[in-house]
Amino acid sequence: MAEAFNYISFGNWEYIEGNVDDITMGRGRMFEYTPPDTEKRLESLDNTALAFLEKLPTFLCSEIKSGGDAVSMLIKYGRVSNINLGHKEVSAAFETLTDFGEVGFENIEAARSVFGADRFQLYRTHWAVREGDASDILNRLAEAKPDLAQIIAAAHAPADDGAEVQPPPRDKRILGNADSVERFLELLYSLPAKVETETFFRGHSDARYELTPSLLRKWDNGDWQFMPSEDRLCKELLIAHHDEFHGDDYCFDRLVRMQHYGLPTRLLDVSGNPLVALFFACSCKPDQLGIDGEVIVFQVASDGVKYYDSDTVSCLSNLSNLTYAQKNDIDLSLDQDAFNATDVAGKLLHHIKSEKGFFEGRIVPDDLGSIICVKAKRTNTRIKSQSGAFLLFGHEAALPDAGQDGIEISRVTIKNKAHILNQLDRININATTVYPSIDQTAVHLRDQHQSPEPVRMATSTTSDDHPDV
Repeated sequence: MAEAFNYISFGNWEYIEGNVDDITMGRGRMFEYTPPDTEKRLESLDNTALAFLEKLPTFLCSEIKSGGDAVSMLIKYGRVSNINLGHKEVSAAFETLTDFGEVGFENIEAARSVFGADRFQLYRTHWAVREGDASDILNRLAEAKPDLAQIIAAAHAPADDGAEVQPPPRDKRILGNADSVERFLELLYSLPAKVETETFFRGHSDARYELTPSLLRKWDNGDWQFMPSEDRLCKELLIAHHDEFHGDDYCFDRLVRMQHYGLPTRLLDVSGNPLVALFFACSCKPDQLGIDGEVIVFQVASDGVKYYDSDTVSCLSNLSNLTYAQKNDIDLSLDQDAFNATDVAGKLLHHIKSEKGFFEGRIVPDDLGSIICVKAKRTNTRIKSQSGAFLLFGHEAALPDAGQDGIEISRVTIKNKAHILNQLDRININATTVYPSIDQTAVHLRDQHQSPEPVRMATSTTSDDHPDV
């Protein structure tokens, strides 16, 4: 992978001031603003991943602070070591190589340009692995702090002795390749049956796609695409089309409808029908038929499958009503009593009680950061036809390639898409049955009954020839 560095940020300035020997970060804040592929390779935090992190040059910073027209932040440069994993937190030793102290910038744009950060990252407590050369950042800081230019010039990235160290490979469990419906079903039946589990499926037309809800997708450099705007996205759609949501009793119901209409949400569609997932894995533009697809198999513990009216579902769904700044105040490392005494818990509780007046007001922090499988009301024909359910992602939740406790993940690589689509059509799995709307039916019928293009005879070309009109 390209050169990289750790960017570790804390909102508490006192935490960064003076000598810093140790740092502690909530596990949910690990790898925010990290390119997706790098995040997936590191998220297991196994020994190889930890060794990689300890080799990277590291910038330890405060969140940015405004003072009139100017802004400033505390910045230290060094390395991390002795990373220790707890249930809720990650701790590490930090060795300072250069202490820049408080660095002032003319404006927020100047600060962003130093680290290649987006407009939210500098206000966020998190641990990112960013692509880039630490030496370039040091040079930019030297321009901001000329009195430290000589010290910076003598500094070198602390990863020189381990430049060959790479993050571990992706941990995907591939069952095999399928180039026909028969082979696909054979691979599914090769999975051992498990008691007290329910199985769901999802199809990707490109095997490189991530298992990430649209709301939580990132740009290639690790910046969020939609996450900071979640509450505004939901409210603006409700304002514009309030009547469409009139019959929805719960926030989760509204998220399902928003997902149906294409708004980015914290929901990931899954299906109880493997052939529907196979259809999605093969359904693509004609010039993409040669790209491998993928069907993901989720074996979910039965006690982890919730229904639309679950209290846990209400807690996770109503995160969508909090602003990004409010979400930034959520601390899942607190015990239940301490968490429910915070202001942000009170705001979340307000939204939950608006749909469930009887809710006791005892939010469980561990639940709030979980990923759960939810069976939705079948309120539209698409959910009915696709045997729809959803994975609902909680606060700072990410789904590892291999799954997590209660959700085991396996994959089938899909090849020969055109042949499989023809096979599926013979058993009535096609755009008409998967997307049972009149427009999709019309398109499917048009394509199915279009006469083949006639073969043109080769003719000589003269100056009188002209294109067809």
